[in-house]
Amino acid sequence: MKKIIGFITILVIMMVIAACGDSNADNNTNGNTNTNNDNNTEDQVVTIEHELGTAEVPKNPEKVVVFDYGTLDTLDALGIDVAAVSKMNVPSYLDKYDSDEYENAGTLFEPDFEKLSEIDPDVIFISGRQSEVYDQLEELAPTVYLAVDNERYMDSFKENLDVIADIFDKQDEVDEEYAEIEASIEELNEVTEASDNEGLIILANDDKISAYGSESRFGLIHDVFGVPAVDEGIEASTHGMNVTFEYVVEQDPDILYVVDRGAVVGGESSAKQLVENKLVKNTKAYKNDNIVYLDPDYWYLSGGGLQSVSEMVDEIAASYE
Repeated sequence: MKKIIGFITILVIMMVIAACGDSNADNNTNGNTNTNNDNNTEDQVVTIEHELGTAEVPKNPEKVVVFDYGTLDTLDALGIDVAAVSKMNVPSYLDKYDSDEYENAGTLFEPDFEKLSEIDPDVIFISGRQSEVYDQLEELAPTVYLAVDNERYMDSFKENLDVIADIFDKQDEVDEEYAEIEASIEELNEVTEASDNEGLIILANDDKISAYGSESRFGLIHDVFGVPAVDEGIEASTHGMNVTFEYVVEQDPDILYVVDRGAVVGGESSAKQLVENKLVKNTKAYKNDNIVYLDPDYWYLSGGGLQSVSEMVDEIAASYE
């Protein structure tokens, strides 16, 4: 009887051990499945179709090169690190990228192809200034063109944000940031619609000025923010329509918006001295203290970024206070 009881006891112990082994095996199997899923996520590729072609970009790329400051602005806002940037006229609010912590990818017009080859980037972000060397950049890494279309500013802005969100798994953050910008634009529209003030936008470049209207580089002031244009016949072009100060006096805007190019391209900020001359002092804008000097970092260098567009809304809203 003792032998039978002992045998039964041993048999029960063996069954318990076997059951524990099966449980551990199940746990190990589940762990391996999760690891494989993680690896699959890392190996995923996002197909991006853009104006210049198609790019196959790895999900959550680590070695990111940026030539477009609007894109850099957005990546910075989302907390996405980059490996290299163009260090030509970096906007002051993004000056941390001008440090030795980040590689210099070259100028906005002439990429450093040797340096890029050393970096071996996972993705390169460009805009209009680099479009002519797109094919050469594409040979080095998947290259994504993210320029803003001035004729459909907010739509293309959101499309660019969605591309970044898709690549870096940031859709929730992007949607939240974009919703805040939309809300602030709606508030601004209520103000501009209730006002009779008409505006004129000029770019000050050394001793010359050019005017910008609807669907131009700075046209969102009229098209999106709702500021009526004092002159609806301004031709849309990259460099604006060449005008004189006699033209400014003739148009006599209620608000004169000035973008000072010299302040951000290595020159000196002389726009105030240039613009506020004897002729312009006869305009309503000058008499009512409504000459508004827009921040060229946002307007000239890094338009189309999460931070810059938000600041643009705030600057135009402030001009109506």
